[in-house]
Amino acid sequence: MSIVRAKKHLGQHFLTDKNIASKIVDSLKLTDKYNQVLEVGPGMGILSDFLLQKTDYETFLIDIDTESYQFLQKKYPQLGTRLINDDFLEMDFSKHFSGPFAIIGNFPYNISSQILFKVLDNRAQVIEIVGMFQKEVAERCAAKPGSKEYGILSVFLQAYYKVEYLFTVKAGVFNPPPKVLSAVIRLTRNETIELDCDEKLFWQVVKAGFNQRRKTLRNAVSSLIPKDKITDDPLLELRAERLSVADFVALTKKISAER
Repeated sequence: MSIVRAKKHLGQHFLTDKNIASKIVDSLKLTDKYNQVLEVGPGMGILSDFLLQKTDYETFLIDIDTESYQFLQKKYPQLGTRLINDDFLEMDFSKHFSGPFAIIGNFPYNISSQILFKVLDNRAQVIEIVGMFQKEVAERCAAKPGSKEYGILSVFLQAYYKVEYLFTVKAGVFNPPPKVLSAVIRLTRNETIELDCDEKLFWQVVKAGFNQRRKTLRNAVSSLIPKDKITDDPLLELRAERLSVADFVALTKKISAER
């Protein structure tokens, strides 16, 4: 069987280490809560080989690369319509998944943030994610308040998911090797998928805070509410990077009440 050429414009770096592939697949922990798993960007199927050995769930594969799709059709003829040649970012999950499911993948680094925001938009269905990311992005996802990595993505993900940094992966186990280190993280969705505040305003407050992260929140969120409207909240004297998700929720509620 021929091999698939990694394409730079698709951000493809194919994992070649089977031990790491097995470890990634075994990092799916909530398999009693779903019976379907979607692998994003399977390439030549190094993760798929291990996923398809599992009997706890049905595995679906999606790849935008037609060459990968044709390769995988020959490798896994049993998949039928569970092998999808499409853009994950444009995918309508409801056409393939009727209940909760998990997402796994060696994600293309050039669209990793977009993948995570797609997950957030579909958090009612996506209850677990295990994925390989650029190490810097993985650290940002799992960062805690007060660290320099903590930012918009950290807050949005941790508002709805428990984020765990699992392990670091060196460049030498990929073909072609990326110029950065990689890391695998696991996201486990919280029981509550709606915040106790105006969620649209919450997103605005978080973005405003981090877009001007050198300013205190009193100045950073002034476009959302006049400065003189809130005078007694100590959270406003802090910078965004100091606030936890719960703090942002509390501040959002305060701003909402004063508008």
